[in-house]
Amino acid sequence: MLTTKNQEGSSMRARPMQLVQDAYDGTLFFYTSKSASKVFEIDNDRDVCISFSDPGKGVYVSMSGKARLSEDQELIDRYWNSYVAAWFSEGEEDDDIIMLKVKINKGEHWKVKDHKLVQLFEVAKANLTDAEKPDLGENEKFGVE
Repeated sequence: MLTTKNQEGSSMRARPMQLVQDAYDGTLFFYTSKSASKVFEIDNDRDVCISFSDPGKGVYVSMSGKARLSEDQELIDRYWNSYVAAWFSEGEEDDDIIMLKVKINKGEHWKVKDHKLVQLFEVAKANLTDAEKPDLGENEKFGVE
């Protein structure tokens, strides 16, 4: 999910996006339409948040960074694939395509270690025994606060 601030800066909006690269080097790439509201929102405020989840594996990631828009045809060609083609009927030369580049500066990763019943047990145990917070798995922060 990509979260941006509306043009007035008064509210946040999240929408699903499709990551297009396989390797991560600190920058994430997405295709979008030049006429999409997120383009105007990013023109107004480049701060964005991106979140990923795989509930089946208990993995959750939230990353924040600065978004930039690019019409670089070489970049558009580099990540082009059949999934993206379904959204742009005129292909890689579609005048409405723009690349969204997000340079990540901080984030957080969670890996839930156990089945839901074990998690509920950990929560109940913490409540009943005045123990520390329940141990639900790994949590790691990265980047600059």
